[in-house]
Amino acid sequence: MVQPPNSPNIFSADFDHHVVCQTRSAAHVPTEPAARSAGRPAVGPQDRVTWRAKGRVVVLEVAGPLGDVVDNLDRAIQLALAERPRGVVCDLLAVPEGAEPDAMQVLATAGRHARDWPGIPVAVACPDPRVRGALSNHPLGRHLIVAESMLPAASAVLATPISAVDCLRLAPHPTAPRASRDFIARALLRWGLAPLVPAASLVVSELVTNSTIHAGTDLELSVAWNLGLLRVTVRDNSPQLPRRRYSQLVDVHGRGLSVVAALSRAFGVLPTADGGKVVWAVFNGRPAKPSGQQQDAQPQTRARDTARALAHSPSQVVDVLAHLSDNPRVEPERDHHDESTLNIYLEGTS
Repeated sequence: MVQPPNSPNIFSADFDHHVVCQTRSAAHVPTEPAARSAGRPAVGPQDRVTWRAKGRVVVLEVAGPLGDVVDNLDRAIQLALAERPRGVVCDLLAVPEGAEPDAMQVLATAGRHARDWPGIPVAVACPDPRVRGALSNHPLGRHLIVAESMLPAASAVLATPISAVDCLRLAPHPTAPRASRDFIARALLRWGLAPLVPAASLVVSELVTNSTIHAGTDLELSVAWNLGLLRVTVRDNSPQLPRRRYSQLVDVHGRGLSVVAALSRAFGVLPTADGGKVVWAVFNGRPAKPSGQQQDAQPQTRARDTARALAHSPSQVVDVLAHLSDNPRVEPERDHHDESTLNIYLEGTS
């Protein structure tokens, strides 16, 4: 059982009270694997995940045996990340010792959220040394901050670098994709990430187009840069999940998520507390070297050529993907900030 706050802005003031309800019937909750559910008693009122927010840090207090609440905890982490907090701390101080190995392994897989959602650390405070050891030894668990108590866990979360974030609200209008591309291009150039403009602009355009057509609600676009990773998100108020289609080369539409998968390091979707969703994509992206250092001009030329290809028409996805196939992920640190990238892009889409 887990229930996030109903307010659309949970960080406008300190939020600190217990809220508990069933979530097993929600559309986004995955069916519990038979291997873990067989023979397990039904989750009772004492087995719960409680959501608290202090400042911009979400604390998820867990009560009951770990095996009974670990799936709900994983969903609660996703709901928390969708709100873009400063960090998430999972408080396992009330979880009894003696957790099953399978439950510890499932908890460790929550590290995928920290891996794929850069700039928002996820910490676990647990006094059980067995659980801490299992998390530290798991490949995904190593992406989590693991501590014995709340104080070091929260301190580690607050010590992580703060992401640079820009946001834009859009109406479901045919001009939304163009506005999203302009917004992303300007943000990346301001952060010195010019080589990412073509790929990130195309991905954002596809996500916004998908939301505009299929959700038809107001949406919020955000872009965040932290620790060499760039994250773009599109949030709308529809619970309908995007589906990946495998289109033919001659098809003009229907390949949006294929484009996102080809151009991004990782992508996915998170449920939101208000019944909507956040679709996200992550790119590798480090700032450019100072212009005084020797640069390799080839990646910059490739990025500018891709910007020209994208500028002709967002529907020319096949040509753009073919152009990027030789080097799908340009190393940004080898290039320099160049306003001409934005100029080429904007002139071609006007």
